[in-house]
Amino acid sequence: MPSSVYSERTVPAALRRARWHLMSAGALPPDLIPAELQRSWLRSWDAGLQPCGRTPGAPHASGAQLARALEQQRELVAYARPVMEFLLEQTRETDSMVVLAGTDGMLLHASGDPQFMGRAERVALRPGATWSEQYRGTNAIGTALTDDRALVVHAQEHFLERNGFLTCAAAPIHAADGRLLGVLDVSGDHRGYHRHTLALVRSAVRMIEHRLFDTRHDPRHWSGLRLRLHAQPEGLGTVTEGLLAVREDGLLVGASVTALQLLGLQWGDLGAVRIEQVLVESMHQLLEWCQRSPAVARLVHTVAGHTLWVKTETGRVLQGSFSISQVHKDTAAVPEDALARIDTGDATLRSAIARARKVVDKPIPLLLQGESGVGKEVFARALHQSGPRQHKPFVAVNCAALPESLIEAELFGYQSGAFTGARREGAPGRVREADGGTLFLDEIGDMPLSLQARLLRVLQDREVTPLGGGKPIAVDFALVCATHRHLPREIQEGRFREDLYYRLNGLTLCLPALRERTDFDHLLDSHLQNLMPHRPLTVATELRQRLRSYPWPGNVRQLASALRTACALLDAQESVIDWHHLPDDLALELRSQSTAEQSASQVELPSDLRTLSHQSIARALQSCAGNHSEAARILGIGRSTLYRKLREMGMAH
Repeated sequence: MPSSVYSERTVPAALRRARWHLMSAGALPPDLIPAELQRSWLRSWDAGLQPCGRTPGAPHASGAQLARALEQQRELVAYARPVMEFLLEQTRETDSMVVLAGTDGMLLHASGDPQFMGRAERVALRPGATWSEQYRGTNAIGTALTDDRALVVHAQEHFLERNGFLTCAAAPIHAADGRLLGVLDVSGDHRGYHRHTLALVRSAVRMIEHRLFDTRHDPRHWSGLRLRLHAQPEGLGTVTEGLLAVREDGLLVGASVTALQLLGLQWGDLGAVRIEQVLVESMHQLLEWCQRSPAVARLVHTVAGHTLWVKTETGRVLQGSFSISQVHKDTAAVPEDALARIDTGDATLRSAIARARKVVDKPIPLLLQGESGVGKEVFARALHQSGPRQHKPFVAVNCAALPESLIEAELFGYQSGAFTGARREGAPGRVREADGGTLFLDEIGDMPLSLQARLLRVLQDREVTPLGGGKPIAVDFALVCATHRHLPREIQEGRFREDLYYRLNGLTLCLPALRERTDFDHLLDSHLQNLMPHRPLTVATELRQRLRSYPWPGNVRQLASALRTACALLDAQESVIDWHHLPDDLALELRSQSTAEQSASQVELPSDLRTLSHQSIARALQSCAGNHSEAARILGIGRSTLYRKLREMGMAH
């Protein structure tokens, strides 16, 4: 739902400097380019893409495959094409084109200026080509799909240099139930960039979504209630109105983006929030008014004083423009629970929380992925405390911390005398301790293969047999696992069972690294408040800026540790944390980083990024007397990447 334009616009010199850092060190300094763009570039880099030269391997559908995709998404294409023609009229003679893509990034339909479309075809911007981020790097279509938001990618903001002649504005298209259906995009020559293009695309998407909503909730075939919302009565029936679908029992099951914004809701609230939680009127009242008369009107006042006009439509009364109502901000609309308390404003984390809410009461295992220290156990505990099992045990097991010889007994328990050193009375094991509650298996990727088979049987049979024999004991628990490892790669390399992976991976949630989060200041202040609840504290301006730009390899855990130390070093009368309150090693790294950035900003960068990359590699090899492993460490890249670069330079042997 949120939209973003990557600044107004990103300075070309900053983009060149960012590319230089990425190609020479495999990393990006914070604050050099906007955080959203930085995350997308890093995803592109991690996908193995190179900014320079041609990028092989991007899939392109055959004629038959494209026809099949068009048939599968027939409804979307049917409603999008008239809107695309309208959009084309608004952008005629602007050296541009209008594009529709599916959720996999495949371009389904395109039309526009013939001369520009000829140029666009040279970079495969044509129906059948796939423009997902993993194949084309940062681009409006692929990045809008990945981030699920409207955005502009302009000129050299594209990850691949060959796409730098483009300026693209794209917005995601959602079904009434919140499912992502595709993306609408306007692409043109970067010299014709106009800041209003994104607004035009978003309006066009709104028109498509309205048609899809009306089809899904057609009163002739749907027995629920449809509400059309606007802050002004004249806005009802226009493209600016909000649309809301309410089931007969009062549950909100469909909406448009505008309606969600008017009511302060998210897509994740559909299927969880009732009409009484957002409007003063109850479902019973609304249905009663529909039955009684389409001319009935009522005004409800609240303290906020904001009026929302509502037009109702049901299968009983198709046109009932009768009610003036009011948004009622009930606390139940945005639950104040443990999950809400860890939401400090970052969009990626908020999305993960919203998705987790949908399965918190369902027998679906969760797999949390993210770097060490991002707060996977904190997230798992918050999920447990926000669900129906909150009054039962939360049992956490770190699979990487237990010796291999003890982990089986620790997890599954044992009978008396099961092994040397066993307690006389035996032990139930952590799985049985979690019965009725939540079992959290941290670092599941480090579990020995021999025990993976045993865990798989427990998950399949929902019963556990202790070591040393005895009858199987039934267990019931919610399962949350976490890992910093890439499990599909572990499967390929024979270190993780594929069948167990699919049993664990009911829903995967990726938690962002601290350096990727947009809520750093809020998170920092929140930690300080928790550490010193009765003592208002702040951080010196220069230090806060340095902390904000630090890459935080230990993530939130490292930040919390640093702040804990700083609070301990405060004198009784001090209320401002400054440099001398930090641990020495962190203070040294922050100052070193500042010096390095100043030096880098004074270097004139070569315009040829390939040459720049080769120069960096040559200098690294020279500094370590040709030791490839040491050179790779200095450059911050893997040895395989270094060897590939050396082959490009003709230096491999």
